[in-house]
Amino acid sequence: MTDHCGKTTDLPLHADEAEGLLRSVLKPLLFASSDDFHHLKTIKSIEPFMRSFVSKASVLFPGGACAGLLASFKAQMDGFDSCDDEARTTRLKNAIEIIDRLMKALPGVLPVVSDDSANKPQNLKASIAALGTPVERVKGVGPKLGEMLRRKGISTVEDLLYFVPARYEDRSSLKRIKELVTGESASVSGEILAMGEVRYGRRKVYEIVVGSEGQMLKLKWFHYRESYMKLRFKAGQRLIIYGTVSAYGAQKEIIHPDIETLDDSADAAVTEGIVPVYSQVETIHPKTMRKIMKNCVDAYAGYALGAVSESVIKSYGLMTVYSAFKEAHLPTGEGMAELARKSLAFDELFILETGLAIKRQGVRKEPGIEFRPDGTLEVRLRALFPYKLTGAQERVLAEIKADMTSAHPMNRLVQGDVGSGKTIVSLIAALSAVESGYQAAIMAPTEILAEQHYLTIHSYAESLGIRASLLTASVKTAARKSALALIKNGEVDLIVGTHALIQKDVEFKRLGLAVVDEQHRFGVVQRASLKKKGFGPAPDMLIMTATPIPRTLSMTVFGDLEVSIIDELPPGRKPIYTKVIRESERQKAYEVIRKELKEGHQCYIVYPLVDESEELSLKDATTMKEHLQKDVFADSRLGLLHGRLSGPEKEQVMRDFKERRLDILVATTVLEVGVDVPNASVILIEHAERFGLAQLHQLRGRVGRGERRSICLLLAQWSNSDDTLKRLKVMEATNDGFKIAEEDLLIRGPGDFLGTRQSGLPEFRSASLLTDLSLLKNARHEAMILLAKDPGLNHDGSLFLRHLLNARWADRLELAEIG
Repeated sequence: MTDHCGKTTDLPLHADEAEGLLRSVLKPLLFASSDDFHHLKTIKSIEPFMRSFVSKASVLFPGGACAGLLASFKAQMDGFDSCDDEARTTRLKNAIEIIDRLMKALPGVLPVVSDDSANKPQNLKASIAALGTPVERVKGVGPKLGEMLRRKGISTVEDLLYFVPARYEDRSSLKRIKELVTGESASVSGEILAMGEVRYGRRKVYEIVVGSEGQMLKLKWFHYRESYMKLRFKAGQRLIIYGTVSAYGAQKEIIHPDIETLDDSADAAVTEGIVPVYSQVETIHPKTMRKIMKNCVDAYAGYALGAVSESVIKSYGLMTVYSAFKEAHLPTGEGMAELARKSLAFDELFILETGLAIKRQGVRKEPGIEFRPDGTLEVRLRALFPYKLTGAQERVLAEIKADMTSAHPMNRLVQGDVGSGKTIVSLIAALSAVESGYQAAIMAPTEILAEQHYLTIHSYAESLGIRASLLTASVKTAARKSALALIKNGEVDLIVGTHALIQKDVEFKRLGLAVVDEQHRFGVVQRASLKKKGFGPAPDMLIMTATPIPRTLSMTVFGDLEVSIIDELPPGRKPIYTKVIRESERQKAYEVIRKELKEGHQCYIVYPLVDESEELSLKDATTMKEHLQKDVFADSRLGLLHGRLSGPEKEQVMRDFKERRLDILVATTVLEVGVDVPNASVILIEHAERFGLAQLHQLRGRVGRGERRSICLLLAQWSNSDDTLKRLKVMEATNDGFKIAEEDLLIRGPGDFLGTRQSGLPEFRSASLLTDLSLLKNARHEAMILLAKDPGLNHDGSLFLRHLLNARWADRLELAEIG
């Protein structure tokens, strides 16, 4: 079979219709051939279907070579049902090859016979174009649902394919209400008997009572919109319910269940077998979501771009990307679905690790500054310290110095818990640059933090004869103009500032070192903007964060950086006493605060919301500040800090608190990256269950900065869930930020860990698998093996990966064009 439909006259008259027809016949053939023809026996009575296909295809494809291919296809399928397995296997292979050749006759259409046939650079443009199709064009979506999907971050066909189910339900084994067991998660069906708001003391709860076979089950929502509940549910509706069973007295109930309505008897079919369950997209019905996903897989999965070689796929027992998308969204078994998710994650991590390794190679090859300080400034600085540096600080400093004296730019991340002494380490690094005749810049995310760094650094710099300057948005016009001139002329050695440092009018004479504090608050682009402020060789980059980063994330999000860890606190720093409390213990918490205030100390009280919300029954900072001032701490001075305040307003509130003009600071999470106030000895975090553990640890770090033992109180408003209590108890057990971060990653997944989506760093579409360190290590290992053999990805087998890497990651990872 060597014919090709290469002539213009052989092209189908209606390409879209022809493509749909070819894909419809290809689907059962691919299914039968998958997993080494494992499903061959399930294909029965296929000849009538194939005869119908040939008849329709003969109309769509004109004569010539295509007609010959159709005749060959018919010959392969005639008598197929009565053949033995060996003959059926041979015929099936030939039939698939014929459909592949017919598919190639369609203009702009990529064959979908296998991932291997797709993995060629000449097909990349067609694939990228198809995968970039706006989500609205997927069958069943349209403008209205498309807008909902876009708000969920799903804009293209590729986004939709990677929107893998949150879980799967085996609905062939739906339980009856009487079979439900407290503490277990289960799927159950029932009919709505009653619904409405119910009061439990002062609290409103929305309840739906469902019944089946004379048994009743209550469904409860603590967070809801009544108008939405009334619109979505009606008495008499049949529901499929999934959740963890609990009990209130003798009555079984499920809190905040996942629910699907069965509108008519025809819908019963969707409850059979293994059903994918997607995270909710606004008001899109779960059945509608499944239909959309099926349409998307049928039409576009064939364009899937897989980067992992066939040998690696076999070595790790993975699926091709094409098969993985099919099994993820249209599962034939729960084990297969999990393997599909793992395969997608491996492929994504392999591409990312390859890109990060290439970026590291680029940095190592790039010409840099070879700093040659004589160490005089460092010796004089150390003499000013009232303490010795910790062993961890000394180790990290040695790593930084080795980087700075090399011929290539430093690109190092320093992790250190709150109070571990990162600022001093960065100051010593800055002195190495200054002593070598260069300038150093330190960029902080907030004015108050920049000012805090400046005050710390300025006092030392003055003693050493170093010229330091502060540059923020609040610096007045005349003073700013003067500062800019001094920086440009090289009359300032050390510049501390905020985003103001990367404005167009800021020019350095000889920038040698750029320090970025609290890296996750800045985007990749902002980081690059500061780096580009150097003239001549690229300046060294030192990036600092007090947010502990689990190893899996440091290998991915920061995989292009060398990593140092300051894992030791200065001597004398006391652990923060942490206690999880319930609503019934609120008055005890207030007593603890009163005691601290009476002894001259200060307090933080943190809330998740700025203002009252109709949708969420949570306490908010604005309302509670007024209540606390009037009814609880009438004799104290309270301030309010939240994200809606202007920059100058925030700065003023923080300054008032630092200078003890306020006793209690009521705040939202804007407090997370704050200032050093040693006199603050207690923090109360309301609705602690609403925060991630890493975020709670950051907030807790606002106290414990003085000599007095500090206290952190975590007030959980509702703790019916044992998981919630168990999660918060981690905070009681340890002050180790890295242990907390690892636990947080396992619980939440890395989707928004460090705010990666906001910071412009790569997003992980197969995110849940990132917690599998062995998967990540294997993907990294295979990327390293490939690059060791082919550093520029120039060999024939690497060309596709090179094109794919440039298309997907070049901008996001600031890669130069590979190859």
